[in-house]
Amino acid sequence: MLPLIRTLFDITLLRRGPEDIPHSWFIFYLCIALWLFGLVSMTLFLQSTDARDAWVSVATWVLGLVCYVFVLVIFGQTNRGVQTVSALAGTGAIILGGILAILVIVTPTLGADKANLGAVLVMFWSVPVEGHIIARAIERHWYIGIVIAMLVFVLQWSFEMSLSLEP
Repeated sequence: MLPLIRTLFDITLLRRGPEDIPHSWFIFYLCIALWLFGLVSMTLFLQSTDARDAWVSVATWVLGLVCYVFVLVIFGQTNRGVQTVSALAGTGAIILGGILAILVIVTPTLGADKANLGAVLVMFWSVPVEGHIIARAIERHWYIGIVIAMLVFVLQWSFEMSLSLEP
């Protein structure tokens, strides 16, 4: 388990790629479980989030995964799907953990505004991380991955905003 966590940290820091994760369904499900654990932790620890927010986050995340799998299909790299989704879910769990840590630690000491700013900055870090992962998965330049990740991020953000509007 510790080597997987180290690998996910290295991918989050852009030092390794999804190809460094073994092609394993067990690891695939483990990474998805880690992401869900991060989401449940955010929902439980933060008073501002509720179950509806969690479902919106899950739907938004699934939309992003579908987009990335579609990119793998377009580039003929479907054989890398398990590793790519594992990397996306695992690094997503690391990023969620970072956001939660910032909100829990920084809010009481420096205030909610600074904590929210830190959380947003960590969230924005997910774009280069996802771009790095998809670029390595489709064997294209890093800039291509960043463009794809930015497009997916905008789509996810728009989707989340449309679902978050109060009826």
